[in-house]
Amino acid sequence: MNYAELSPVELVLACLRTGEEPAWIEFVRRFQPLIAGIVMRIARRWGQTSTEVVDDLVQETYLKLCADRDMLLHGFHPKHPDAIFGYIKVFTANLVHDHFKAVHSRKRGGGTKTEPVDDHTPGTLPLSPCDAKSIERAVLLNQIDACLREAESGVNAKRDRGIFWLYYRVGLPASAIAALPAVGLTTKGVESTILRLTRVVRRRLARTENSIETEGDPSKGIRPAESF
Repeated sequence: MNYAELSPVELVLACLRTGEEPAWIEFVRRFQPLIAGIVMRIARRWGQTSTEVVDDLVQETYLKLCADRDMLLHGFHPKHPDAIFGYIKVFTANLVHDHFKAVHSRKRGGGTKTEPVDDHTPGTLPLSPCDAKSIERAVLLNQIDACLREAESGVNAKRDRGIFWLYYRVGLPASAIAALPAVGLTTKGVESTILRLTRVVRRRLARTENSIETEGDPSKGIRPAESF
């Protein structure tokens, strides 16, 4: 299939339904300039020009779009082919505004508990209390995120965690991740980062699992190393 010939809506739906590499590469080609442009423009309005913050918010937009994929697949009924651009524009703008509102609220000592972009983990997505599988997956995702934070340090730590989640959570192939200007890596560089972090996470989860089994914890039935 030639994804370049699809309408914007058809392309987005193809990405969410199939996750095929050519579809995601075309998605990044079409939508990355829009997403990055909105993030930078709104960040400047809030007096923030840090490239690191902008890059984090761009990655957060992709992660949040993935979290809302069911709504996009089943609840989005565009009136014209380019309506998806408006949706993504509003979606991104709201996410960025919410981030800076939360930051300013914390600086003023507000009582509302909020999370910065870098603290967002896929495991914090809304879950049904009766859905045991969803709960187990949330636990696993939080365990993985903790492993990444413990293992990663330095100037590229947040970028590398973002690459990991864009690959495993959003489903972006390495080539599409490398196409994001903020990443600054070749496809092989992205693949190397994913492989390195995957090995780190598996080792750490395996050690955690062995520790739990040694202590006889009843939760040892959740086997993160095999699920990941």
